[in-house]
Amino acid sequence: MSKAIETNEAPKAIGPYSQAIEAGDLLFISGQIAINPETNEIVEGIENQTEQVMKNLEAILKKANRSFANVVKFTIYLKSMDNFPVVNDLYKQFLTTPYPARATVEVSRLPKDVEIEIDAIATK
Repeated sequence: MSKAIETNEAPKAIGPYSQAIEAGDLLFISGQIAINPETNEIVEGIENQTEQVMKNLEAILKKANRSFANVVKFTIYLKSMDNFPVVNDLYKQFLTTPYPARATVEVSRLPKDVEIEIDAIATK
């Protein structure tokens, strides 16, 4: 049995999907992009986009009574791997050890032409 997790503190889904789905002890968070939920606008620049994506993920985790400490896997999608060092430094500021597993891939295009998208899997 699964349950949708939705919060106004993160951007509403821009398609037929949920912000997150809770299935047993696992939480599957859909890819988050750099939409500010207060303005519904894309923030500019890789630094601001990375920070906004992490805040959006954090809001969904909070709604599901979890935190970044519960995340076991992230997948980061970058429009350019040239941004990897900047993203890595900002991403790390939201986490503590032990760090979750992670994959980072460069993609040709992301929704709304953002620079970064991140999805996550968390446990209780």
